Amino acid sequence: MTVLIVLALAAAAAWAWRRYGTSGRTGAGASAAARARELRTVWVRLASAAGVQTEAGRQAARWEAGADGERRTAARLAPLTREGWILRHDRALPTGRANVDHLVISPSGRVFVPDTKRWSRRYPLTVRGGRLFHGDRDVTSRLAGLRHEARTVGQVLGVPVTPLAVIDGAPLVGATGQPVRELTVDGVRIVPAERIADVLRVSGSLPGQRSAAHLAKAADRALKPYTSR
Repeated sequence: MTVLIVLALAAAAAWAWRRYGTSGRTGAGASAAARARELRTVWVRLASAAGVQTEAGRQAARWEAGADGERRTAARLAPLTREGWILRHDRALPTGRANVDHLVISPSGRVFVPDTKRWSRRYPLTVRGGRLFHGDRDVTSRLAGLRHEARTVGQVLGVPVTPLAVIDGAPLVGATGQPVRELTVDGVRIVPAERIADVLRVSGSLPGQRSAAHLAKAADRALKPYTSR
C-alpha cells in the first residue's frame, strides 16, 4: 500500500508540473504538447506505470508525436529566416479552436500555411481518382482543416494563401508506383518534409500583393500564439 501511495504522489507531482509548470510555452508544437499533457492525468500515468494501456494514453502519444513533427518542420524552416523570410508557429485562428501549425511569409510577400502531417512511413501516400490515400486508407478528409486554415488566414491578411501539407514519414508515390517529389489534391500541395524549404524558396520568389513587413504586422495582430489565448 505504501508503494502505491508513493507512486500516486509522484505521478500527481509530475502531472502538475507538466500541466501547469509548462503551460505558458509557445512556439512550434506548443498546443499539441499542451493537449498531450492534459490527457496524461495522474490516473493515466499510474496506468502506464502499471503497464495498462488507456485510450487517453494512446491519444496523448499521438498528440506528442504531432508536436514532435511540428518542431521538426520548424527546424527545417528556420534557415529561411537568414534569407529574409518571416516565420510564425502555432497561431490561433480568430474564431473557433483551430490553429495554424506554421505561417510563412516570403521576402516578396507571398504567404504559405504549411501543416505538418506525421504519418507512418510503412505506407505510401498516393492520389487515386482525385483522392489521397495513405496505404489503402482514404485520408482526403484530413486536408479539409488545412484548406479552412488557409482560407481564414487569407481573409485575415487580404491576400491569397497557399496551403502545404508537409509529410513527415510517409513516402510520396505517383500513379506508376515510382517516388514523386510532390502530390496535389483539391488545391493542396503535398510535399515531403525534407523538401519544404526548397519548395518554399521556389514558390516564394514570385511577387506578392503586399509587403512582408505589412503582412507580418497584420498576422501578429490577428493570429495570437495559441497557447497564450
